[in-house]
Amino acid sequence: MELTVLFDQLVRFETELWNAVDARLRRDFQLPLARFEPMKAIDEVPSCRVQDIAARLSITIGGTSKLVDRIESAGHCRRVANPRDRRSSLIELTPRGRRLLVEAGRAFDEELATRIGSAVTPRQLAQFTSVLERLRAHSAAVDGPGPLTAAAAGRSDIA
Repeated sequence: MELTVLFDQLVRFETELWNAVDARLRRDFQLPLARFEPMKAIDEVPSCRVQDIAARLSITIGGTSKLVDRIESAGHCRRVANPRDRRSSLIELTPRGRRLLVEAGRAFDEELATRIGSAVTPRQLAQFTSVLERLRAHSAAVDGPGPLTAAAAGRSDIA
């Protein structure tokens, strides 16, 4: 298989999948996928900081900070003092944000099941996931220290 064909298929699928899931979350919850993803990170990372979200989502710290500002303005998260480092804040979901994440998470899971899970077998899905993990790890090794940022990847649409 030609690598350019793989690239085209992978990128187009990612864009189509993002757009479909984003449309569902916006329609049902007025929650863009670009805010849902950081909210998931906030929920899953203990003592979550902006840097943790940026690393998890492979986006810039500046872009992540702006996303957190928007999520905070919507009343879905709050920054609290970091007892271990006065220079940074910890981010936590508000009760309202946690409820929204749970409800939107169900719709998110449904969309993934419809668009991915119903198209491939569990074994194929596990293999595909393993290949993507290997490719991401290799790409990180090629790039050297530090995560590939959205800006370096040419992605300015994240924030």
